Amino acid sequence: MITQLFKTALGRLRIIAFLEGCSFLLLGFTMILKYKFDMPQPNYIVGMLHGLLFIVYIILVLQVAYLKKWKIITIFWAFLASLIPFGTFYADKKIFSVQKFNET
Repeated sequence: MITQLFKTALGRLRIIAFLEGCSFLLLGFTMILKYKFDMPQPNYIVGMLHGLLFIVYIILVLQVAYLKKWKIITIFWAFLASLIPFGTFYADKKIFSVQKFNET
């Protein structure tokens, strides 16, 4: 299943969207460690990972939008999803999984 997703740009976007969403949630947990328990190291590591995944997500959204000829509103919602906790999970269900049926 995962190897099938890696074969298409949309599949790679779906994987990165999931990982980016998980890193966003994990960042919230590490913020508690940083400010409540004075443990900044986990936040530093997860923050860097989240930033990297965010950049890759944005690049993949642009790539898939170009390949699939997405409308501007679809691109807007895909970008907005990356800024909201649980947003990329929602985008995967409502935007990205619907697009897989339109693959040629």
